[in-house]
Amino acid sequence: MSEETPSSSSSSDDSGSLSAPAAAQQNIGRNRRTTGGGNLIDPGLAPEGPRHWRDVFWLGVFLLHMVGVGLILTVFGLNRFQKKDRLKIERYTSGMLQKHSGLTEDYWPLYGVAGGVGTVLGCLWLLLLGSRANLMMKFAVHILTTYLAVISVFCFWGERFLWGVAFAVGAGLQFLYVISIIDRIPFTMLVLQGAVKMVWSLPEVMRVACAFMLVMLSWLALWSFGAAGVVASKLGDGGSWWLLVVFSVSLFWTGAVLCNTVHVVVSGMVFLVLVHGGREAASMPSKPMTKSLRYAVTTSFGSICYGSLFTAAIRTLRWKIRGFRSKIGTNECLLCCVDFLFHLVETLVRFFNKYAYVQIAVHGKSFNHSARDAWELFQSTGVEALIAYDCSGAVLFMGTLLGGLITGTCAVVWARIKYPDTVTMVGATAMLMGMILVGLAMVVVESAVTSIYICYAEDPLLIHRWDTEFFNQMSETLHQRLQHRSARAREVLTTHSRLDSYTQHTLPL
Repeated sequence: MSEETPSSSSSSDDSGSLSAPAAAQQNIGRNRRTTGGGNLIDPGLAPEGPRHWRDVFWLGVFLLHMVGVGLILTVFGLNRFQKKDRLKIERYTSGMLQKHSGLTEDYWPLYGVAGGVGTVLGCLWLLLLGSRANLMMKFAVHILTTYLAVISVFCFWGERFLWGVAFAVGAGLQFLYVISIIDRIPFTMLVLQGAVKMVWSLPEVMRVACAFMLVMLSWLALWSFGAAGVVASKLGDGGSWWLLVVFSVSLFWTGAVLCNTVHVVVSGMVFLVLVHGGREAASMPSKPMTKSLRYAVTTSFGSICYGSLFTAAIRTLRWKIRGFRSKIGTNECLLCCVDFLFHLVETLVRFFNKYAYVQIAVHGKSFNHSARDAWELFQSTGVEALIAYDCSGAVLFMGTLLGGLITGTCAVVWARIKYPDTVTMVGATAMLMGMILVGLAMVVVESAVTSIYICYAEDPLLIHRWDTEFFNQMSETLHQRLQHRSARAREVLTTHSRLDSYTQHTLPL
């Protein structure tokens, strides 16, 4: 029996092979521990002592950032609330202000619309999760390209050519990406359906998502108050834009932290349910959701803050490169350049990946330690071949992006009627608000996906016990992907052998 060996470039198609029966036997036997009653006990889930605080530096950075940004937002909002230059700070920017500046309350309702639409879309997603989730995800994949193209047309019609080109390029890239992953959609939908089935059986998970949505809305009320003050000030020379960019980066980090906190809470709960054979099992710890939430907002919160800074950007870049790489063909020069970028991103993924949050939830490790352990687990078991083939994260992101675009469109329509010169600023920031609110609803499914993969890698029997049909389909797909990698590896070795033989015969000694 041959086994796939771990390497830093295991996502590439030159990995080793593993026969299906051998893989199944090896995986089902791995990490299995039984008690006298025959219940599965994972060795990593032995009773732990008190957890230690992890990544405390990043926890401090995030809290200081929140306090600092909160104060600045309050100042900008109050300075133009019901009275111009209430705090007498515009004497420092008197040369930058435009003539037709307004008041905070002129623009704050526009952000109120964005917050309301984003919340409705997020709640609608949670309400329809059990019955229409599959349809909604397919809709998001196929409608996003059309929506981007339509927005591009309206931008050109409104003589906003730069934004029109940007949305047109986005529509083209989205179309090409969907074409590049079209053969992966059936397996992706299988994984998402399994995740939805798991999440729908845990109503407390929905309550956690709703609670964090309310927390996010509370922060968005302050954030939009300050952003409305910035828009009302109308600082010249791009001053308002620069401030909004800084505030948007801050909001993105804050939103990512809250989403990943939900990720840790939900994935910890899903992992326990899979390991113990159900939420009603006798071996299930008491109040698992409460404990998972306590760990997430205390000892593990620093790790969440740290991972939230980098994970989303690296994941998005990896999706795009992987989709482009699969359609290059025989262009050796272009393939070489893309492979260099691909392996660079794969190195980053080793230390920044979403599967770290499951390890954080279960074992309380630091973020980098969790990410490295999760990736090495996938590489050593061959499950990384499934993860490389799965596009569930990209599909959920498309749904999040579509929600953000709808939210931004609603805010833009009102802004164009009342304040046409602020359409771009209001639209861009409202879109970000919508993406964060919808993302808080989407993340519950993504959390279940990551937990399923971790459990499948540690002991496939956990998945087999939970859903036999789902397990069989995953195992069959894993067998096919390993066979595909083996064939590609043989093809690469044959090509290199021919090149070496050709070089020896043509070059003089």
